[in-house]
Order: sequence, then C-alpha cells, then structure tokens
Amino acid sequence: MTKNQKTSKTTSNTASKTGRPFDPAYMRPSEYREEKTPAVRPKDAATLILVRHDDNSPRILMGKRNADHKFMPNKYVFPGGRVDIADSRIKPAKDLTDTVQCQLMDRMRGKPSLARARSYALAAVRETFEETGLVVGTRNEGAAPKSRHTDWNAYFQQGALPDLSKFDMIARAITPPYRNRRFDTRFFMGDASAILSDMHDTAGASGELLDLHWLTISEARDVDLPNITRMVIAEIESRLKAHGDISKRPVPFVYFRGAKPIQDKITV
Repeated sequence: MTKNQKTSKTTSNTASKTGRPFDPAYMRPSEYREEKTPAVRPKDAATLILVRHDDNSPRILMGKRNADHKFMPNKYVFPGGRVDIADSRIKPAKDLTDTVQCQLMDRMRGKPSLARARSYALAAVRETFEETGLVVGTRNEGAAPKSRHTDWNAYFQQGALPDLSKFDMIARAITPPYRNRRFDTRFFMGDASAILSDMHDTAGASGELLDLHWLTISEARDVDLPNITRMVIAEIESRLKAHGDISKRPVPFVYFRGAKPIQDKITV
C-alpha cells in the first residue's frame, strides 16, 4: 500500500479530538517507509504510565518528544523506549505478578520466556529513569548491583532496585508495517508512590522528553498525542473509574494484518 492510498483513508489527530473514532492507522506522511522496500521488523519496547492520586483528580506523567526525533517528533507521550539486552540481566527486588507474566507471554514473538517478559517491565523502569530522572522502585539496603549499561548503573547508585510487582499491563501495540520505524510496545501502569525521588525533580532527565508535566486525563487529551496514546489514555481512564480487582481485566492489543488494524484483547 502506498502513502497516497493510505492517507486518503485516515483521519487527522485534530479530528480525533472532535470525537471521531480512534484510527490506529493514522500517521504523518514522513513516517511511511519507502515503496517497494520490505517491512521493518518491530523492535521490543516498553512504556511506563505513572499515576498520582494526591490531587482532586488523578494525574499522569507525560512529556513532549524532541523535535529532532524521527519517530513521533513533537508528540506528547509516556516515558519509555526500546528494550535493551542488559534489561534481561537485571534482577528485580520483586518480580512481576503471575497475571502480568501471562499477559506479557501471550503471543510473544519467538520463544516465550519469563526472562523476556521481565525485560519489558525493566526496560520501562530504566527508560523512565533516563528520560525523566525519576527513580521508580524500592529501597536497596545492600550493595549496589552492577550492570554493563550506564543507565542501570546510575539507577543503582540512587540506592534503588526495581519492584515489578506494582505494575499492571494495560495495553500492547505494534506499529503498522508501512511505517519506517516499528515497535512492539507493552504499556505498564503503576502508582506514583513507587517513585523514590522527588516526583517534581526532573533535573536528571536526558532531554529526550521536554515539558514533562503531571496532567489530568482531560488535560492529557488536549495536547498533541499519537493516536495509539489517545487509545491508551481511554484505557487508563476506564481503569481508574473501575471498582474492585482489575488486575485480570482484558488488555487491549492493537496490531496489523497488512494495512488493516486489528483491535484485539489479551485475556488470562
């Protein structure tokens, strides 16, 4: 499918704000891969949504992607990024819940393993630390572990260890095959009480995300969002309004068959 063919079927981000249906296929023309080139293999990625409950309304942490980024420049997103091989070698203080383990291994590409499932959540912790300077985890009373990854070493020097038991998986999305950069992203949500540092101190942020702010759901919908992020925000809102145990709630899973978007569910 060519760029012109696809563009005629999509809606704009502005249209999404006016209440038109979510269109996971929409993207700007510069993000299409060149015609007659093979589809790019999706890279594993992870995102962490931190939620504050210390105000009249829940607030979520978002930042604006640098204009120099080739993937979704100037868009507001949650902290996150690619999974690194070093992530699978980190030992957390507490592991993923059994439910989240099963959700992560559902339709995992390649050979499913707990180590890979764990690496997604660990990547979300590491990327959040890198992009925001915030330390998410639990206090380490012993010697700091060591890693070959500089960001993990910097994280451990804050006296922290990752605690994955506090995360829920709330969405998964695979970038469409006609994009020039593709990711298979798992979205995690956790309470901001897991932040060990000052939640307003982002001085240590890498600069990949600008204008870091704690936004209400309403405020988040008013900024420039990728369409998939808009869908995830709807899921966040629904979960925040739900009562009782929502840990086994079906997880939205958006992927593509050719150019056709599929909105599926992961259930355990």
